Amino acid sequence: MKRTELRNVAIIAHVDHGKTTLVDGMLRQSGTFRTNQTVNERVMDSNDIERERGITILAKNTSVMYNGVKINIVDTPGHADFGGEVERILKMVDGVILLVDAAEGPMPQTRFVLQHALELGHRIIIVINKIDRPDARIDEVIDECYELLFDLDASDEQLESPILFCSGRDGTASADQSVPGEDLTPLFDKILEYIPAPEGEPDEPLQLLVSSIDYNEYVGRIAIGRIERGSISVNQEVMIGDYHNTKKEYRGRIVTLYQITGLERTPVQTAKVGDIVCISGIESITIGDTICDSGCYEPLPFVKISEPTVEMTFSVNDSPFAGREGKYVTSRHLRERLFKELLKDVSLRVSETELTDSFKVAGRGEMHLSILIENMRREGYELAVSTPRVLYKEIDGRLCEPIEELVVDVPESSVGAVMEKMGARKAEMVSMNPMGQGSANPRMRVVFHVPSRGLFGYRNEFLTDTKGEGIMSSVFHEYQPYKGDIPRRLTGSLVAFESGEAVTYGLYNAQERGALFIGAGVQVYEGMIVGVSPKPDDLVVNVCKKKHLTNTRASGSDDALRLIPPKVMSLEDSLEFISDDELVEVTPKSIRLRKRTLSNVQRAKERAKL
Repeated sequence: MKRTELRNVAIIAHVDHGKTTLVDGMLRQSGTFRTNQTVNERVMDSNDIERERGITILAKNTSVMYNGVKINIVDTPGHADFGGEVERILKMVDGVILLVDAAEGPMPQTRFVLQHALELGHRIIIVINKIDRPDARIDEVIDECYELLFDLDASDEQLESPILFCSGRDGTASADQSVPGEDLTPLFDKILEYIPAPEGEPDEPLQLLVSSIDYNEYVGRIAIGRIERGSISVNQEVMIGDYHNTKKEYRGRIVTLYQITGLERTPVQTAKVGDIVCISGIESITIGDTICDSGCYEPLPFVKISEPTVEMTFSVNDSPFAGREGKYVTSRHLRERLFKELLKDVSLRVSETELTDSFKVAGRGEMHLSILIENMRREGYELAVSTPRVLYKEIDGRLCEPIEELVVDVPESSVGAVMEKMGARKAEMVSMNPMGQGSANPRMRVVFHVPSRGLFGYRNEFLTDTKGEGIMSSVFHEYQPYKGDIPRRLTGSLVAFESGEAVTYGLYNAQERGALFIGAGVQVYEGMIVGVSPKPDDLVVNVCKKKHLTNTRASGSDDALRLIPPKVMSLEDSLEFISDDELVEVTPKSIRLRKRTLSNVQRAKERAKL
């Protein structure tokens, strides 16, 4: 049976190419909102961190009605670190809209998600977005899209994918780049015409593959998936299990059933083949499980999720300021929260260590783990995290490490500086192509294969070298033999000498040694990192030192001391900065950097032994 009144489609693209903005336009023009309704921009980015950073982190479902057809749309993340979200979401749809920026063209993440879509046999609609950009190079980008399809062994049908030209911000689409669009009607029409309607056997026993998990304090876990066969109804008895038999199948009951209408979850009594539904009432269900009819247990295979490549150690905060700002500070709290995260994030791995108060957490990249840390601190957790480490593998008796494909888009004048830094990080150049030839600001696109550990701490250097004009993005490429030693950091740390309050006099003397991270009035403790030294060795500085008063010195003469404004370190900056003997202390109110061994005397003894 074909469900002609239904379409399931995902929107995939590289980060910042305009997926969420395009979905905004589709929701508005399909009449999802009332005419007088006030709606935020990027309405699908509902998470606070997503709105602050302007990126999509979690894949989300919505639906629109067009000409009597319900179109289920899945908005996916564009950042490579959240690729696990995209890989599993593609099992819920029958086709994808591939969004490509008219100036940047296909980028690493575009290639990564498109490859998975092609492997599943999905039909592709290519949408060239942001055609109103002054630096748009539409004809070149069309060629690059077809080259990409060819490189990824697309089928003949996929190589003939239709192309539309869009401005997501203005809400227009056109089939001809020379004729400006008026609205998104051409896109809606192309979805109905080109994306196949879901098919399945409505009278056969139920099969539903769980592709996503949501959590609600009131109803517990909510399983989201598509019905592959049969139908489902409230109070139905079902069997739950997974394809690889990692757990024993068990019985359950469907307590509530929802379908997605616009941005809302609408309760329904029944749903059938092709529908994307949300189910609550099954307590221990996880991503990759199959819900089957109680009389016919046939689990479905689930997409293999790529393995994590980066690991960090999360431990209980044991600094002198521990417990002052956080609500959840014990190892029990930390353990519960990390294992709870595993329920909805299939790309994450959490393992116990020999110590009861620390856990190894592995993910797809620095950003993947930093978003988890940021969410935890906003929930009231206090913890200490180590420097990121790559996960090595032994392949055919050789030690191998993860290699990233790095694409940099930089002004021509900055190419030399970037090549020099990449050389020191054991990168191999794959290609170099000019962009925007003949323009006033010519640029180069250079592709490197670089060890993942070589990119730790590089982003700030890259922005400095390119005067803020460079764009860099990377995606996991493959494991290759170990490339040799790469120096992580060429600078040292300025370490606080004693506990107390930082004062202007002490900071004024310390700022001659390097750039500071703190200002006057900040509480510090012995072993806390208060700045960066340009020399490779750490320096101990006394930022709490006060000027001794004499009868010839007035206490007000400190007012003449001028302090350089401190560099405020974000969570990502801190994780990039720290070296192996340092930690980031994360609390709901503060981010501090510290030495593992806080005692300056003890650290000096340890160095002397080395």
